[in-house]
Amino acid sequence: MIDMSSDVFPAEDAPASEKHRLRLWLRLLKISRAIESELRERLRVHFKSTLPRFDVMAALYRQKGGLKMSELSSALMVSNGNVTGIIERLVGEELVERTPIPNDRRAMRVRLTEKGRQDFAHMARVHQSWINELLQDIGPEEAEQVGTLLDINLTTNRGTRSGGGTTE
Repeated sequence: MIDMSSDVFPAEDAPASEKHRLRLWLRLLKISRAIESELRERLRVHFKSTLPRFDVMAALYRQKGGLKMSELSSALMVSNGNVTGIIERLVGEELVERTPIPNDRRAMRVRLTEKGRQDFAHMARVHQSWINELLQDIGPEEAEQVGTLLDINLTTNRGTRSGGGTTE
């Protein structure tokens, strides 16, 4: 159990800017988790699908020629093992096809079949409408402004060892 009253976590001594950033992070996390949870449920109910399956199909949709399994797991930032089961099921449903890669007996290229592309295009349109519904209270200008601020933060923090930006 972590002792939150110890000097390791001196929240009361933190500058106001750090407290604001911490609150912002917690709000972003809460919003992100709520939206993700709603999307997971909607994908399950409407498409009998999962978010990881949607992500795999999205990555393959963007690369019409397909991807090696290692490229797919890299693009999704997960292990090969995480995508293997999903690919197996998608192949079984004739939504994805595997082809051997010449000169590399161990590697396979996976790509959406035409049926897979059509199914995913429909799912992506519905997914986009869900996102728009969930974020309907945010106007286009506000969405652009928040996106810009988040891009600035990512750019500023890229390359720092802690990822925490500058100290005050």
